[in-house]
Amino acid sequence: MATVRFWLFRHSSLVLATLLVGVLFGFRARAQPKGDAGGARNAGRNGFQVPGGTVLPVRLNHGFSSKNARVEQVITARITQDIPLPNGGRVPEGAKILGTILSVSPAGNNIGGKIAFRFDQLEIHHRRAVIVTNLRAIASLLEVEFAQIPETSPGFGTPYIWATTDQIGRDVKYGVREPVTDKWSHTVGEGTYSGALVHIRAQPGTKCRGAMDAEDRPQALWVFSADACGAYGMNRVRIEHAGRTADRRKYPGVRNR
Repeated sequence: MATVRFWLFRHSSLVLATLLVGVLFGFRARAQPKGDAGGARNAGRNGFQVPGGTVLPVRLNHGFSSKNARVEQVITARITQDIPLPNGGRVPEGAKILGTILSVSPAGNNIGGKIAFRFDQLEIHHRRAVIVTNLRAIASLLEVEFAQIPETSPGFGTPYIWATTDQIGRDVKYGVREPVTDKWSHTVGEGTYSGALVHIRAQPGTKCRGAMDAEDRPQALWVFSADACGAYGMNRVRIEHAGRTADRRKYPGVRNR
């Protein structure tokens, strides 16, 4: 069963009004065809496999708030960058992930609203697989737009793909097929046409982890930095539970992960 649940807190009636344009979900388990009793051993024949530790950069499709969201409401998002896989395959840009709102607490009397939700299915070319995810980072629409605006206007005749942009979290992308560097000017990856491929890093003082596999393979992070963690451009939003473990008190039927 899906185990993602994270609470978003805001001192107003609206939660996620701009709807997290920019969310990174790290896989905690291999994707398996939904309803396939054979599980992972049949995934290669009947479905598709995504290794544990794979990061999904997604754009949520619709906004919702603690004022109007409903329990069991379906929520969807789309992949924003091709995600290369170790076996030579890929999760294509435009693929869909689906989830559900688990609980809602509207704001009122100086108490912030809360929403718990999870994403537990990945859909590629009309085939769906069960996934288990956790949240790494979220960002506002404005932060995502800023991350795609060049630091300086390209000169006359200069290809736009050479433009330097600032990733969310302080990494710098020096154009397509050019380095992506962190705040200490260390190279952490390479720019692509639709985002960046970088090596995941843990941010000191946070609970976000580094690479989850021995290969430390480049991950598709779209407009996010290698160590992006938490909420960006959303001053009144707090992630109270990132979904790395289940909350048995609220969801007793879900196993810890």
